Amino acid sequence: MSRSFLQSSIPDLLKKLTTDEKISLLGAPNWWNTNAVERLEIPAIRMSDGPNGVRGSSHFVSTPAQCLPCATSMASTFDPDLIHQVGVFLAEEAKIKSSVILLAPTCNIQRNPLGGRAFESFSEDPHLSGTLAAAYVNGLQSEGVASTIKHFVANDQEHERTAADSVVSDRALREVYLYPFMLAQRDAHPWSFMTSYGRIGGVHCSENPILIQDILRKEWGFDGIVMSDWYGTYSVDLAINAGMDLEMPGPPRWRTPLLVNHMLSSQKVLTSTLDKRVGAMLEFIQRQARRHPEIVYGDGEERTRDTPQGRQFCRRLAAEGMVVLRNEQNVLPIQAVQGKTTKVALIGPNMKERVISGGGSAALKASYVVSPYEGLLANAPAGLEFDYEVGCYAHKYTPTLERYLKTTSGEPGWTCTFYNSDSSGKALGAPVAEYRLTDTRIRLNDFLPAGLSPEWTIKLRGLLTMDKTTTYEFGLTVAGRARMFANDELVIDNWTKQRPGEFFYGQGTVEEMGTLDLVAGQSIEIMVEYTNTKAPEGPEADRSQPALMRGVRFGGREKIDPDQAIEAAVKLAASSDVVVVVAGLSPDWESEGFDRQTLDMPLRTNELIARVAKANSNTVVCVQAGSAVSMPWVKDVNGIIQAWYSGNEVGNALADVVYANINPSGRLSLTLPVREEDIPAWLGTRSEHGKIHYREDLFVGYKFYQAKGIAPLFPFGFGLSYTSFAYSDLSITGPSSHDADVSLEISVKVSNVGERVGSEVVQVYVSLPDCGITSPHFQLRGFTKARDVAPEGSQTVQVRLNKYALSFWDPREHAWRAEAGKYGVYIGKNSMEMVLEGSFELKRSFTWQGL
Repeated sequence: MSRSFLQSSIPDLLKKLTTDEKISLLGAPNWWNTNAVERLEIPAIRMSDGPNGVRGSSHFVSTPAQCLPCATSMASTFDPDLIHQVGVFLAEEAKIKSSVILLAPTCNIQRNPLGGRAFESFSEDPHLSGTLAAAYVNGLQSEGVASTIKHFVANDQEHERTAADSVVSDRALREVYLYPFMLAQRDAHPWSFMTSYGRIGGVHCSENPILIQDILRKEWGFDGIVMSDWYGTYSVDLAINAGMDLEMPGPPRWRTPLLVNHMLSSQKVLTSTLDKRVGAMLEFIQRQARRHPEIVYGDGEERTRDTPQGRQFCRRLAAEGMVVLRNEQNVLPIQAVQGKTTKVALIGPNMKERVISGGGSAALKASYVVSPYEGLLANAPAGLEFDYEVGCYAHKYTPTLERYLKTTSGEPGWTCTFYNSDSSGKALGAPVAEYRLTDTRIRLNDFLPAGLSPEWTIKLRGLLTMDKTTTYEFGLTVAGRARMFANDELVIDNWTKQRPGEFFYGQGTVEEMGTLDLVAGQSIEIMVEYTNTKAPEGPEADRSQPALMRGVRFGGREKIDPDQAIEAAVKLAASSDVVVVVAGLSPDWESEGFDRQTLDMPLRTNELIARVAKANSNTVVCVQAGSAVSMPWVKDVNGIIQAWYSGNEVGNALADVVYANINPSGRLSLTLPVREEDIPAWLGTRSEHGKIHYREDLFVGYKFYQAKGIAPLFPFGFGLSYTSFAYSDLSITGPSSHDADVSLEISVKVSNVGERVGSEVVQVYVSLPDCGITSPHFQLRGFTKARDVAPEGSQTVQVRLNKYALSFWDPREHAWRAEAGKYGVYIGKNSMEMVLEGSFELKRSFTWQGL
């Protein structure tokens, strides 16, 4: 294809396009690309997920990528400059995947820590979320990769997510849920927005003209494209007329020539409206093609980038986001006593596992993973001696087994062979295609080879070699039907009888299990057979062929006695000088597609920690989770680190914090509650008769705890350092004017009164004057970081405030309002600890609209 499109006139192209070609540009041919129009040399462009890494354009044969920490970890850095670098880094990752659009960042509010995708969102606070989203978008787009900021708006839970109506007040919608998108649009101008699955005001967001046309385009001046979430389009004319440009994924369900032409002939869609949508797509495609002709017109290959500099950046990013929550008796950092060997017990279900991300759209195949166990051993200072016990398991699904599989020719992974089949799933004839896969999670939703009949089967074969002689449990879960054989003997049947489960967004089965006795180093032949045909009988037969998803997951683990495993961990802890427990959640428990049911960590995890702590209080618990978990043992352990999901470099980054290779400066991006009942959204987390009631209104996160006088487990903005800081010399300059151009400068002196170099996050909270309108008392309106302050040294930092810090939404005026009166300014170490206080006065009230 020539590159004449780069110089083409968009109005001229619109005149040359046939109606069917126009319609094609508003949909897609597959999961990840826009449509090309070869007749007019209009190229296709490619997009990719997601917020913490660039997966590439195939679930089936994934190209390994760097996995970055989750968004709650990124937000815990409180560092826009660092998050700008994240955007730059991910732009390069996108380009080597031949993508020019990244479906990120996720800019929703973490309203409820039990939400399945809570880990994808930056924070419970709209100012922190919006500031960091803007930094991310600016970094990404500075390298010419388009950001698709998502999900616009109120995509805050998974329960009935495609149907539920978020019942939210005008003030809460503006001041909490739209606010971070508003900041991102003001400061970064994303080139694309993605709509939410659900509804606002009873209208699906993808067909909501108030959101897309009135607020986003007219009020905020957005001039990019709006695309749907995957299968988040629910109409033909309503979505087009509302301003939604691109239906994803393809092939389209709604934007077909048959349906759209019918809308045009009945004038439910006007030709002029169609041309607006098509024109926006053409301008967007042309801009990206001009920025990256070498990619758009390139070979389409996807590659993996792995450099020492990239590894070091991801290691630093992960460590900067980790938050030290407790450090009694100076258990941290862990260091050897001179002249003595310090015995360190490494315990926990996540210690040796590769837990790097939550599940769903954010998940990807990592180019490498440093587990906590590997990182703590490899980076240990001299004088430490280590022993390990798992303590308990915390899997929902057995761990994947790709590390233990080789093909018959000795290559890593196993082979996947496609066959046509009959209605029973029996393979017919010669193979249609064959691939080598390096993952035992097989996803077929975005790829099938050419030549398959409507009914087909795959056979997955490999040699499995385990490293320990013992009994193993194997698990098979499926969206479709599957069975697993070992040396031609049936071990697991998830083919003839099936039970519904949460696998693949609730469209698959529970995990069926089988056991084998294996000898270390001795290979057995594994074969997993999968078919998309329906089960022959049973009430769940129709469920075995889901509408959207196809796939199978194979895992395994050593079979343990649960009681004996805990006893062994307790015995080890009692005989050690210090204990490190790595536990928490995983993609099994925290994922797109379902919400968590409890704050508790899985299975017997809390019991394990409590018993280990009783045996040795010199225990450090490292929690891997994208959001909050309960900690009933919180006062029984001397150390706690919120380690989040930290990406490929989790082990090295955790070691950097544990051993003080860095002085931690992470601060919580969300409030950790003591119990479920303390969650502000507790009485409105599920869809009830198609509605989600946002009963907490403005009082999301820390604002609720302040208003109700409820003590959290750990407050928003909290985090410890290995040094100490004192604040002084608060100065408030301004306001410079008394209208919408108002600005103020807050200045604070930060002194290091400890013994180590460290960095400190300075948080600025503002209270509004009492004008008879209910508002949260303290609201974060600015923050900055005093960096690398030496012992006995100090830095003076500044934070600038503007009209956003003074305003609330006035639904009567349909405008933002700043009331005349006295405003409080509070300098906080966190949302519950204000160390300096001042005020300023606004002499005249004013209102404003737009940005």
